[in-house]
Amino acid sequence: MLTKMSPKIWLAGVQWLFFMFTNTIVVPLSLGHAFQLGPEEIATSLQRSFILTGVLCILQALWGHRYAVMDGPAGIWWGLVLNLCSSAQSVGMSMTEVGGGLASGFLLASLTMIVLGSLGFASFLKKIFTPIVMGVSLFLLTIQLVVNFFKGMLGMNSAGEIDIKVAALSIVIAIFVAMIHLKGSRLISSYSILIGIVVGWIAYELFFPTTHTAQAQAGSMLAVFPWGAPNLQIGIILTSFIVGLINMTNTITCLSTVEKMYQTKTTDAQYKRSYLLTGVFTALSSCFGLLPFGLFTSSIGLLESTKILERRALIIGGGMFALLGLIPALSGLFSSLPSSVGNAVLFVAYLQMFGTALRTIQGIPFNSKTVYRIALPVLLGISIMNTPPQAFSVLPIYLRPLVGNGLAMGVILSLVLEVVVNWRKYELPITPLTASQKPTS
Repeated sequence: MLTKMSPKIWLAGVQWLFFMFTNTIVVPLSLGHAFQLGPEEIATSLQRSFILTGVLCILQALWGHRYAVMDGPAGIWWGLVLNLCSSAQSVGMSMTEVGGGLASGFLLASLTMIVLGSLGFASFLKKIFTPIVMGVSLFLLTIQLVVNFFKGMLGMNSAGEIDIKVAALSIVIAIFVAMIHLKGSRLISSYSILIGIVVGWIAYELFFPTTHTAQAQAGSMLAVFPWGAPNLQIGIILTSFIVGLINMTNTITCLSTVEKMYQTKTTDAQYKRSYLLTGVFTALSSCFGLLPFGLFTSSIGLLESTKILERRALIIGGGMFALLGLIPALSGLFSSLPSSVGNAVLFVAYLQMFGTALRTIQGIPFNSKTVYRIALPVLLGISIMNTPPQAFSVLPIYLRPLVGNGLAMGVILSLVLEVVVNWRKYELPITPLTASQKPTS
């Protein structure tokens, strides 16, 4: 089957490989440092992350939701874990206690996703996930990702100072990718992400030649609970349960949006299979010291940019990504990809998500009252994103990661507003202007 595929699909698969890599590589690295793991354990986490993410994407494309949508380490969990790690010492908890509590919380979240998903919880979520809620989620996700990528483009050091040369090259790469997408032929435009990463990587090596050190040897791939054995840190477990429910809503946002590109309707069976796979791999993540999994709504940005909707491309990319984890030399090679290059390319790719968010709320009338239903959650989320984490230190440690997460709080507020407020009674009928009201030139 694979040998009969066109070069176009193989190239699209390589593009998916780079997309998965640039979205995944920093997660196990940052978590390994947060939990003070050794180089061998971090290398093992990288390999596990590559293998599980690649295999899960293949299974989702073949049997789960059956779209070209990446399933990988969920960003909403990333903020929770890093926040808990940074706050552990101030409340007298060891990293092992935090890690063990998270392992228990991840297991509970996976069980919740599997059970609720199999019971048809997606049908309930679809009812309350109005176009406004999906629009809010997409707006906030776009803003969060693009801001992070922009900071990564600038080559900031620990003091928050930008590297002018790295920033200049990143801007040139971003403009180059944008021009390919806007001015290139349909074929060339479809591979703008791949072209941008390859050309950007070569340019970076030419301007900033580096000597690559040997990669640390990975430890045992079968060792379990590197963060700490499961325990009963009730606060962490309950917070993980809430975040797990929010992560389930991300599946609704993602599949409800991407189905329009495929001009089809996602069935309840597809939702159930998707939740089952994500839940099972989340359980594996708790055992292997990885973040729980979730659908990447950011995949929409790639699909919008490339217009390649073939599931086979994702399957090829997932297979290559899993292969990186099985061959340490390859994962070491890809680990040398400059983060500023990946961030510059993804910055352009994710701009497409902003357009998707706009189309989601297109046609919905707004006036001075109904504008609250989107302005309040979006602007609250942005405000929280721009508030220093220390500002939430007055809250209990278990509430800080949730309250300090602008994306989560924005979506929660949007859901509450849609359920509690009857917006129809605030929608004023649009009346035509009289002759006296019309502006004169």
